Amino acid sequence: MHADIVVLPGDGIGPEVTAAAVQVLLAVAKRYGHAFHFNEHLIGGAAIDATGEALPAATLEAARRADAVLLGAVGGPKWSDPRASVRPEQGLLAIRAALGLFANLRPVAPHPAAFGASPIKPHLLNGVDLLVVRELTGGVYFGRRERSDDRASDLCEYTVAEIERVVRRACELARARRGRLTSVDKANVLETSRLWREVTTRVVREEYPDVELEHQLVDSMAMHLLAKPREYDVIVTENMFGDILTDEASMLAGSLGLLPSASLGEGRVGLYEPIHGSAPDIAGRGIANPYAAILSAALLLRHSLGLDAEAACVEDAVAGVLEAGVFTADLAAEGRAVSTREATIAVIDRLQHDCVAVELRD
Repeated sequence: MHADIVVLPGDGIGPEVTAAAVQVLLAVAKRYGHAFHFNEHLIGGAAIDATGEALPAATLEAARRADAVLLGAVGGPKWSDPRASVRPEQGLLAIRAALGLFANLRPVAPHPAAFGASPIKPHLLNGVDLLVVRELTGGVYFGRRERSDDRASDLCEYTVAEIERVVRRACELARARRGRLTSVDKANVLETSRLWREVTTRVVREEYPDVELEHQLVDSMAMHLLAKPREYDVIVTENMFGDILTDEASMLAGSLGLLPSASLGEGRVGLYEPIHGSAPDIAGRGIANPYAAILSAALLLRHSLGLDAEAACVEDAVAGVLEAGVFTADLAAEGRAVSTREATIAVIDRLQHDCVAVELRD
């Protein structure tokens, strides 16, 4: 297979973890006979410094032509002034909207070797395997904003079509898993959530009768996600609720450095990124955890390139190095951490020697 992949390193540790993911993808290409071509472009704070824009036109054009986009992280103290007219996060929101990436997939499956890094009791983590599907291009993050000297407002708005498409995507994913869907809203207070609940109920009843549906209010979901995470399979929710709940879910995995994500639309192209931020406090020190970026590359192989077996090999390789205790500083006991480079090499070595060979494709 030939594929063109745009790499957006971004800010902070973004360049370090995307470099690790690219190395792993190159190892996959070499082992299984693929040709992956990588092109780097600017986004976020780095783009603001170079061009004055958080998402330069050249970056967006390259992303539109690509088979997939791999992103690191955006933002940092240098660009954190909330009064600034141009901020790094605007680049991320803009590329999601421009590419029509309405469904953000965030899998959470804690590895037993990392249970000790989580503040949650191990007996609650064993067997957890859930997937959060976050609506990504609607809601309050994209609504009209107003500000005066003594008041401010942010409009949260959803259409029926926006809800239908993300719920359908979540239902398809639930069908391929355990067939259970939990829809999260705030229907006891918000009109947008009442619409969300009505549309979700109709779509599941009429189009996916084989999927078991339950509704949860977001405040109770925040509690259940930590108290009984094994009970959940696929969770679908609106933009802001999904942003908050997936960061909370990172506590199940033990570190943000273990959680990947995929942002998908109707077409083939997707955007893949670790859910962690730019971590400017450790940028350039060679100690960032690359596993979430590498696992995001596995999602890229699966969802944009259709290479399921290769994706599974990458995921198995990461699981293997975790089992072997190859921990970066966010996971390891003091004095026992490996560097970003060492963690990446460990994944590539396991990929090259332990993964079962797959059938080569044209």
